Amino acid sequence: MNIPTVVLPPHAEMVRAMLERDTAYEGVFFTAVKTTGIFCRPSCTARKPKPENVEFFAHADECLSAGYRACLRCKPLDAAAIAPDWVQRLLKAVDADPERRWSDAQLLAHSIEPLKLRRWFKQHFGMTFHAWLRTRRLGVALGGIRQGTSIDHAAFDSGYESLSGFRDAFQKSFHITPGRAAQSEPLLFTRLTTPLGPMIAMAERRGLVLLEFLDRPALTREVEDLQHRYGYAVAPGHNAHLQQIEEQLAAYFAGKLSAFSVPLHAPGSDFARQVWAALQQIPYGQTSTYGAIAAGLGKPGASRAVGLANGHNRLSIVVPCHRVIGADGSLTGYGGGQPRKAFLLRLENAAVQLTQQLAL
Repeated sequence: MNIPTVVLPPHAEMVRAMLERDTAYEGVFFTAVKTTGIFCRPSCTARKPKPENVEFFAHADECLSAGYRACLRCKPLDAAAIAPDWVQRLLKAVDADPERRWSDAQLLAHSIEPLKLRRWFKQHFGMTFHAWLRTRRLGVALGGIRQGTSIDHAAFDSGYESLSGFRDAFQKSFHITPGRAAQSEPLLFTRLTTPLGPMIAMAERRGLVLLEFLDRPALTREVEDLQHRYGYAVAPGHNAHLQQIEEQLAAYFAGKLSAFSVPLHAPGSDFARQVWAALQQIPYGQTSTYGAIAAGLGKPGASRAVGLANGHNRLSIVVPCHRVIGADGSLTGYGGGQPRKAFLLRLENAAVQLTQQLAL
């Protein structure tokens, strides 16, 4: 399905986002520089042109049709914030040999600058590569302990030469001792690429628990809440739910999916879960308001409480809090940023209109 051209944000808003390199506008628009013939992402780190020399497009293919070439620095033809080739090669090597230790010398031997790698992982995972690798190994140990492996064997299999070192690292990563790990629930996470920028997905055996944009300010608080309040042990990894949401997100952004079927598990208060369930009842391509949701729950005076529960939703897009707008039609707040909210609504509206046209 080809989605029609969507309406761009106001010109002044795009100029500001371009000059400030605002990542919230990733995928929302592209900047094309008349004097160089090059088009970029709004967050491109190259020297910014004068606003009068720029025109804006909603899609990269529109830039190409207008005769512009893709920027070699920000690579706008790639999906937003996709991992560069050198990172992808390294991740494949880690998957092929999970127990391998990567020293700076070994990274350099693979033409990978350690400082550059450190910065990329800090930006996209919130930790260094070596911390990610260590947490990944500890995640394997966590799985082993839950399956009945002794703490001694789990420690040595993870490459630790002392039990005390293993216990300290384990507790630092998972906020529990190895002895309590058998009763904890592993929460595996992975990074996903979307047209609106990178997202992080977390899932346990019962379903998807979190799906958020990586630059969401509340993300750290949400993860800490899952660890401390709900006892999750968070570690890098993959499972069927993470694979499913990756595939379904790609279909959603292509305009081919209007309802997600990935299993969900959303811990929260009874009222919050009622609100999140009500969000899932808002039809694709339509919107609702806090007041309407409160009334539907039989609590017409609880609009503010509905708004708070809406803001605490950890499952962006899948539990469509972006479909809730103000009573006056304004977009109101959105954890991923209002530009993304507007994009998602335009995407769904365009897909619905195209479906209706094809049905005639």
